[in-house]
Formats: sequence, C-alpha cells, structure tokens
Amino acid sequence: MPSSVKALGQARPSGAGMAPQTRCCSLAAVQRRLPILAWLPNYSLRWLKMDLVAGLSVGLTVVPQALAYAEVAGLPPQYGLYSAFMGCFVYFFLGTSRDVTLGPTAIMSLLVSFYTFHEPAYAVLLAFLSGCIQLAMGFLHLGFLLDFISYPVIKGFTSAATVTIGFGQIKNLLGLQDIPRQFFLQVYQTFRKVGEIRFVAQSTRRRGGRCRQNVQGEGMRAGPPLVRLLQMKNRQEMLLEGPSRKPGRLGGRRSKRAGDAVLGLVCMLLLLVLKLMRDHVPPVHPEMPPGVRLSHGLVWTATTGRNALVVSFAALIAYSFEVTGYQPFILTGQTAEGLPPVRIPPFSVTTANGTVSFTEMVQDMGAGLAVVPLMGLLESIAVAKSFASQGGYRVDSNQELLAIGLTNVLGSLVSSYPVTGSFGRTAVNAQSGVCTPAGGLVTGVLVLLSLDYLTSLFYYIPKSALAAVIIMAVAPLFDTRVFGTLWRVKSAVRHPGRDPGVCADPAALRGQTQDAGVRGPGAGPAAGQRPAVPRGGGPPGGDHHPGPGSIAPVSAASPPRSAILECSHVCSVDSTVVLGLEELLEDFHRRGVTLALVGLQVPVLRVLLSADLKGLQYFSTLEEAEKSLLQEPGTQPYNVGEDSIPEHKVALLKA
Repeated sequence: MPSSVKALGQARPSGAGMAPQTRCCSLAAVQRRLPILAWLPNYSLRWLKMDLVAGLSVGLTVVPQALAYAEVAGLPPQYGLYSAFMGCFVYFFLGTSRDVTLGPTAIMSLLVSFYTFHEPAYAVLLAFLSGCIQLAMGFLHLGFLLDFISYPVIKGFTSAATVTIGFGQIKNLLGLQDIPRQFFLQVYQTFRKVGEIRFVAQSTRRRGGRCRQNVQGEGMRAGPPLVRLLQMKNRQEMLLEGPSRKPGRLGGRRSKRAGDAVLGLVCMLLLLVLKLMRDHVPPVHPEMPPGVRLSHGLVWTATTGRNALVVSFAALIAYSFEVTGYQPFILTGQTAEGLPPVRIPPFSVTTANGTVSFTEMVQDMGAGLAVVPLMGLLESIAVAKSFASQGGYRVDSNQELLAIGLTNVLGSLVSSYPVTGSFGRTAVNAQSGVCTPAGGLVTGVLVLLSLDYLTSLFYYIPKSALAAVIIMAVAPLFDTRVFGTLWRVKSAVRHPGRDPGVCADPAALRGQTQDAGVRGPGAGPAAGQRPAVPRGGGPPGGDHHPGPGSIAPVSAASPPRSAILECSHVCSVDSTVVLGLEELLEDFHRRGVTLALVGLQVPVLRVLLSADLKGLQYFSTLEEAEKSLLQEPGTQPYNVGEDSIPEHKVALLKA
C-alpha cells in the first residue's frame, strides 16, 4: 500500500524540528493537528474495502476482550465496552498511525484495579484526570520524556503485570471461589484449592430484571472515604453478581467447579490452535483456484476472530445447560443494557451518610494520577512506533499524546476508564491490511451495536471463557528473551579518572536521519565528501546545535548511503542502548543505509559484541571507515570481527 503510506507520511512532519519552518495557520500546521486532512482527499474504494475488513476483524476481537478486561479492572462488564469505542472515533481524526487501536488493555486494567478500589466512579474520574494530564503533555511537546524510561524497567513492569494478570484469572479459569486479590495469598490459596475441584451444578432460575447501571452505596455506614468505598463495592457486587452466584443444589458458593475448569482449559486450547493456524496460513496468490481462495478466506476469518468465536462457543454451551435447568459454569451475569448515558465525570461520590469530595477522591488515587497517564502514553506510543517502523511511515509522538488524552477526556463522559493503545488488536489491524485510521470507525460502530442489542446475551458467557481470553492475550507480553539479553549485556563499570563520556541516543539518531539529509560517502554532489559524523547527545526532539551523539542537519542531493557514529567519548552502555542500537541497525538496513561505529572503547565493544548485533560494523579510525564505506556496491564490506580489532583488544575481549 505505497500510496496510503505516502499519504500518512505527509501527515507526519517532524515535531519540534519543523516548528520554525511552518506558520501556525499554514496547511502543514493544520495537517499536523488534523492528520485526517492529509489522507482523506486521496481516499479510494480499495482503501474502503480493506478498512472495512480490518475494522470488522478488530471489532470481533475487542468485544470479548473488553468484557474480559473489565473483570481485570474489577468493574462491571459493561464498563469494558464503554471504554472500547471512543478511541476509535477520536483516533480517526487525530491519529498518526493507520494501525493503532485505542481501547482497554490488560496492563491499564490492572492499574485501574489497583488505584480505583474497583469503583466505577473512581475509574471514570481517573480517566478524565489522566486525559487532562496527557493533553497538557501533548500541548507542551513533552513526548520526549518517555525516552528516559529504560528498557529493563519497561520489560520488568510488563512481565510482572503479565504474571499478576494471568495468575489472577486462574480462579475464574478453574472455577475457584473465595480467592483473595492480594497476589501472594492468591497464589497460596489457588494451589491449596486446585486439588479440591469437583463437579457442581447450580439451579439457574433467574430472578430480578435489568441490572442497575450505577449503584452508589445507599445505606452505607459512616467512616473514612476508603471504608465507605469498600462498603459500596460489597453492596454493588451483591446487586450485580447475586443472580449468577446463587448457591446450587450440590454445593454452595465455596464449591470448586470442574465444569468451569474443563471449559476454561478447552477454550485456552482452542485459542492456541486457532492462533497457530493464523500464524501458518499461507498467503493467497491470484493463480489459486476460487475454491482454495474461499477456504483460505474462511480460515482467515475464523482465526482472526478467534476470541469472538470461542466466547460464542462457550456461551452456546452454557445456554444449552441453562435450558436443562442446571448450570455447571459461573456466568458473567446480567449486564446493563443500552448505550452509556452522556454525563460529566463524577467529581464526588454521594452516600447515604455523606459525600466523598473531589479532594478526598484525588488523595485516595494518589500516585495513580502519575502512573496511569505515563504508562498509557508509553504503551500507546511504543505500539505506534513499532508498527510504523514495520510499515515504513512515521508517527508524531506529541500528536499521539493529544489523541490519547482527548480520548480519555471524552471517554470519561460516557463512563470509560483509562485506555491506551492495544498491541494485540493493533497487530490484528495491521495483519488485516488496514490502510487508514478509518478502520476504527467500523470497530467503534460494532461496539456500539453490541451495547445496544447484544448485552442481554452476555449473561450466558462463562467467566472461565473470558479468563481464557485474558490469559492468551497477556501471554505474549511475557518476553522470555529479555532475560538472556540482560544476562549477556551487563553495564560496563565506569573507570575512575576517565572522561565520563556520554551515551548516544539511538532513537534521536534515527529520527534525525529521517528529518535531515545525512551526507555520507557517495550521497552528495561530490562523491569524496566525508560522511556525516554524529557526536554525542542533545535534547531529544528539539532544535539544537550539532553535538555529541547528534547528526548535523545538512542538505543532500540524494538519500544517504551510509552514516558513521563516532563513539570515542562513549565509555559505557547498558541494555537500553544496546536495544536501541539494534533497532537503529534494523531501521537503517530497511532504508538501505549502512551504519558504522568508530572509536569504540574496549568496555563498550565488549558489551556490543556480547549482544551479537546483526549488521554491526566497527572501525578503529574515521579514515578507515571512510575508505571501507566508499567502496563501490558489490565489494566486500568491512565487518566487525576479531581480525578487525587490534590484538590487545582481542585479548581483553577474550578475557
């Protein structure tokens, strides 16, 4: 889709670097704030077809995931759907990535659960305040601050969240009851009770009408705000979940249910098989017979919408037992029907004995007002940059801040909790061939239709099936390779009495090579000119003079063929720099640019060689690098190896 990439790329001029060159009312400035104006005039019927397919595929994924993530957040299931549609419409106008989808995610749901005490009023207010903070960061161009969060911190947090979320769903997967939420007690009680599972069926006679949409604690006793909130939570759970937790004939609420365990494990197996099928489906070729193409389309549809398919399968089984009068599964229960009302976020919570004020609510949320906005931004921008790099287009971090901030602010008006970019659904969007952010409109409409017409059917969805969806969704977030990387790449110890040096920022280097011409051997009018030599570090994303770690903006008549990074002042690197350099090498390779490092100190060279970076080229001097890089295409490049390293450095590396 080169044309769509070109259109999207026009909407992504350089953030701060373009500011002095464009007036605030120019067409380029307007397109920066409304990227839709860049690609909408070129919209075609082919793009519409691809966006429809992608939007439907993501919609079939987001509806069951939204119901499941509401369970992780400790909120009634409808709040997951309330949070799943606003981002689709906002990102249509403000988004700078054709692939990204905004909505509830596993990590954000976990944070919401921790900082809002499972209270809808707190979750909605947190969405509003988080959106205001994110909007302020976007207007102040503070997106570069996210670059200072290191790779080990991100991976450690993500892996810990994956374990916490996944293990927290074991109780629903196996039908265990009375499992505490505190992690270590949860692990202990889960292993203690897992051997006591037995088949239990309960009476399925339903009582009561529609679920109340928002219960705010009538008849609660007086006390501190947090105590009143916990009382409100208990009362709400009794009203919302009472019909589905009614004691059965063969056991009470404390029973361990083999039916849930069997269904949950079967759902996990089905999701795994469908995912493996999706990964190994061969591509379609025009010369294939129509029957083969039709079967390929059916397999692709079933595997892409596997979450909806498996959840529907489980709900059908549960309904079949419902007809018989006995239910071996714990069901989701009644869900508030209809679209959410449009109203301002709750700035206070009224109880029978008093009011929890806005100030008290903010104090109760505490550090969540900083953690939730930052993690939301980090997750969304990381997803956007990852898929933009694969797709060959660019994203504007500050514009992404505005998009996600406005999504949370407007989402709080329809009872949404904080949302961010979803890696799993974005992957589905990209694999479905989406061309523009218009695919999100289809997803948003599908979620609204589900809220308006399908909520009564959500009653029959077993919680074990939703638990299987959550576990399979978060499992890929646990990156086992990071342990090997961190083991091999250890931080070099700074030697006393030496120049402390700097660490080059690979992200800044990559961004500047895209914005400005990098003159290298054979790139400019004179074939013998020196390559651009980056030296050290400067403020990310802003106008600054060339310094250590930056590339001087120079004009070039043709795209650069190579670039040299002078590293003599860099005396230590860590795993974050190694990861950034690996991504930089891959990015340069895709663009046909050779990156060479010059003057590496022994500790730095030892770390880079231990990381086994693909395509790494090292030279002792700048003249040596120029001589090698000025070779005609087709000649043997000068790759790093023991032969290219002085003998005394080889001895140090072997030691």
